[in-house]
Amino acid sequence: MFPVLEKKTYLNNCAYGALATDVVQALQHYVDDRLERGTDWNYWVEKNEGVRRALAQFLGAKEDEVAVTASASAGINSIASALDFGQTRNKVVIGDLEFPTNAQIWYAQEQRGARVIRVAEEDGYIPVERFEAAIDDDTLIVALTQVCFRNGARLDMPAIAEIAHRKGALLLVDGYQGLGSIDFKVTDYQPDFVVGGMVKYLIGTAGIGFLYVREALIETLLPTVTGWFAQSDIFAMNTSSYDPAPNARRFEMGTPPIPNCYAAEAGLKILARIGMPAIEARIVELTEAIIHEAQAAGYSLAVPTEPGRHGAMITIRTHDENALVSALENQGIVTSGRFNNLRIAPHFYNDHDDIDTLFGALRKQRHLLV
Repeated sequence: MFPVLEKKTYLNNCAYGALATDVVQALQHYVDDRLERGTDWNYWVEKNEGVRRALAQFLGAKEDEVAVTASASAGINSIASALDFGQTRNKVVIGDLEFPTNAQIWYAQEQRGARVIRVAEEDGYIPVERFEAAIDDDTLIVALTQVCFRNGARLDMPAIAEIAHRKGALLLVDGYQGLGSIDFKVTDYQPDFVVGGMVKYLIGTAGIGFLYVREALIETLLPTVTGWFAQSDIFAMNTSSYDPAPNARRFEMGTPPIPNCYAAEAGLKILARIGMPAIEARIVELTEAIIHEAQAAGYSLAVPTEPGRHGAMITIRTHDENALVSALENQGIVTSGRFNNLRIAPHFYNDHDDIDTLFGALRKQRHLLV
């Protein structure tokens, strides 16, 4: 099902999920459709809707609450454009663990009156108490990563959601590094917004993402970042007014990335067949084994080791991430590095033999490890 596994020990799902034969076939299906149909916009709209349906099922959401976007950045930008920072509630709370997108976009809103407050990490983690202190009656939105791309730390989102909602603030969750590895439904702690993308644990492809918007908020938000697929009637070709869709499609923009819709739908179908409870259980088993092996070898872990405080990505500190990633690649082991951390990220298709192979190779590179 995943051809790369026949020749590589693939542990880089935090960057790219392994390419499945089903996804390859879906992309070929797109080419075949183009050759057969030539032009068929109605069919392309339906492919976009197919991804929406699959995402709604995956998230435990209503279809009307899901927008299909070109990226997580597009989703965050759409929400940011719809918020009013010219009021008392103009504060945006982010954390030190954010991916650049979820910081840069909010800092850009300072030109529109936003006040960005950054919550500091402590030893690679941010305790809930720091969010309790930062979120107040002036906070408009709390925008946080579910799992940190640098070290794999996983924030206590249910606790943070309770604080945000108690204080009247909105909550946006960047689930890019978590969704597909964590059994999550929007009903778990009722975030207001969730963004993500298909290239990592959702095992689709790059160039397509999504935005979930809680139903009660949709008609209260009018994004100024828009396009023809965001309009109430896509084919009205209206050039005289702004007529946003009554559902989350109002947060979409221009022509969807149609080839990526084929791939995304195929990846989501694989996850649905296996089931997220089973996938999460497998990943927990493998990450616990990675932590145990690293500790037994005396390596310095950059990720919190307590259950619930890390995602599918486990990180080991290194003196030279590029040299270490390259050395492992030369032995057929695919990993990645960020901020002098070796990133090890298994998925459901990995096994304990992969972990044994990795740590056998790491023993030969001990000089590069902290």
